[in-house]
Amino acid sequence: MKKMVGISLLMGVLLLGAYAEGVPEVPSKVSEDVDTSYAFGMVIGSDLKQTGLTFNYNAFVRGLKESLEDKETRFTMDDAVLKVQTAFMAAMAKRAEENRQKEQAFLEENSKKPGVTLTSSGLQYEVIIEGSGQKPGGSDMVRVNYKGTLTDGTVFDSSYSRGEPAEFPLDAVIPGWTEGIQLMSEGGFYRLYVPSKLAYGEQGAGSVIPPYATLIFEVELLSILEDPEAGLEETDEEALEEPVEEDADSAE
Repeated sequence: MKKMVGISLLMGVLLLGAYAEGVPEVPSKVSEDVDTSYAFGMVIGSDLKQTGLTFNYNAFVRGLKESLEDKETRFTMDDAVLKVQTAFMAAMAKRAEENRQKEQAFLEENSKKPGVTLTSSGLQYEVIIEGSGQKPGGSDMVRVNYKGTLTDGTVFDSSYSRGEPAEFPLDAVIPGWTEGIQLMSEGGFYRLYVPSKLAYGEQGAGSVIPPYATLIFEVELLSILEDPEAGLEETDEEALEEPVEEDADSAE
């Protein structure tokens, strides 16, 4: 949080020199510093918009101007940073609660759709194509093709876009995947609706997956892979069980 605030404050200081003088209408031919200042404004505006905060632009410009000109400011820098951090935290908490309510409403409505099955854990799934092969165990290595989206349709991950299937052990992924893939048979194609409690919870994952995000996966279970270590262990055990041939000379 401190790093984010520090970057935002630095960008604000660099940008608001233009605001301190008043930004004119952008002419048809602009100088490089005007272009750069405008670009900073776009980046800062985009970042701050995502927080959900509202701003008093007059106070914003005044704080910047007084700081740039080394004038007496209303707060110490430590107090200013604390206020910014408090505002960010409050905005994040508000957005998280909104996401929680949206998720609850989505899951309740989605569970009523024809073809959607709800498990005891809260996982929801649809069978698009039923497979005819074996079902994997909870620690099996599997080979799958998949696409992951948020409930608004935003694609956050896809093996299709990478051009090759993914391989991983089922005990090394989010709980919703571990449970969902075990419902499938090889050759199956399911749609999994993974609630946040079986995915990334109230924290989310970076800037891609927000807090309280239900994840929707379209998954093809291509095959269950043999564990290479298991094969080595079996070979070692067989080798230990084989009798050791005695040397011909020592046997005489």
